[in-house]
Amino acid sequence: MSRTMIQAAVTMNQLQNKMDVIGNNMANSQTTGYKSRQANFSSLLFQQMDNLTDPANAEGRMTPDGLRIGSGAKLGSINADFQVGSLRKTDRSLDTALLAPNHFFQVEATENGVTETRYTRDGAFYLTPINGNQEVMLVDKNGNAILGADGPIITATGFDAIAVQPNGQIVVKRGDDSEVVGTLAIVEALRPHLLEAAGENTFRLSEEANAQVAFADAIQPAAGGKMLESGKLEASNVNMSKEMSDLIMTQRAYQFNARTISMGDQMSGLINQLR
Repeated sequence: MSRTMIQAAVTMNQLQNKMDVIGNNMANSQTTGYKSRQANFSSLLFQQMDNLTDPANAEGRMTPDGLRIGSGAKLGSINADFQVGSLRKTDRSLDTALLAPNHFFQVEATENGVTETRYTRDGAFYLTPINGNQEVMLVDKNGNAILGADGPIITATGFDAIAVQPNGQIVVKRGDDSEVVGTLAIVEALRPHLLEAAGENTFRLSEEANAQVAFADAIQPAAGGKMLESGKLEASNVNMSKEMSDLIMTQRAYQFNARTISMGDQMSGLINQLR
């Protein structure tokens, strides 16, 4: 196989990965709190073939004199865009939307027998009964416990109403009495690039990250002294027009590289037919 065909094959494989990223963004365009991903490419090793030196070649030239033969491109990184999405009104008491960028709810998730803390912007909360229906616990849509300042937020059943306050307090009302049963443990990511996708619209700290470096010790309220709004959800920040444009350009690049392989194969056939 020629060098040109190898370069095209390598690049096509990485372009397929980029199309997968774009497809995932488009599929989650209606997912609450979803953060779009962006695929960044980097060049593989290349060779520099220098020509005979000629002073005339250097006049008005911006790049080094010679011929550079690359080995294709690879997917260098997949980064999440943590820009805040628009707020969508739901009028549901347990729906909450974070107002400041890089703020996250904490979720206690168990996978393959391992329990870890994950982070999400999805504020669609629910109540699940525990301890023989004597108590209820605040959970996400997957049944994972939402963490408060003192662990999972649990309260006794039999209350008349429950609400999330702008400062993160969970207040239940029984008759004429109100009680604060917990406070959402909201964290601020100082270095959000240290977060990696963990599935189910959540993030985790990468293995090399340090929680003391990645997160702030104290949360500063947003404008107006509010950290969140209840009765609203944060929509996905996926820009569908941009995703469609990126998809078209990626497909064209894929077709150009496929055409390169086809033409290389035709040229090899012509060479083999020479007598």
